[in-house]
Amino acid sequence: MRKNTAWHIAPNLFSSFKYAWAGVCYAFMTQRNFRIHTAMTAIALSIGLVLHINTLGMAIVALTCALVMVLELLNTALESVVDLTVGQSYHELAKIAKDCAAGAVMISALAALLVAGFIIAPPLVAIVFPF
Repeated sequence: MRKNTAWHIAPNLFSSFKYAWAGVCYAFMTQRNFRIHTAMTAIALSIGLVLHINTLGMAIVALTCALVMVLELLNTALESVVDLTVGQSYHELAKIAKDCAAGAVMISALAALLVAGFIIAPPLVAIVFPF
């Protein structure tokens, strides 16, 4: 999957988007958690559409889910750079960097879960338990 283009500057906007999409595809193909976040985003947005959540609520859910996915991409990038730097050796600072990046993803995922719960749960509960 790697080509000898890592040191080249994108000559045009289309190439920039192509490189960005390659990063998203790489994360999807190699990172289990990115696939989980993608699936959970699709589920949350689908449920929101089925429940006719208002535009603002859907925007908030979409943005919080996107934040999780962005942080997962940054986590993947940071892990790759750390691995490139330390190679096969162990370094405490490398562990700290990786753990902190993973922690950022975890906190954003928990926040997204809470946000989606606050926005999606009330109409879902009203449908499941009509009183």
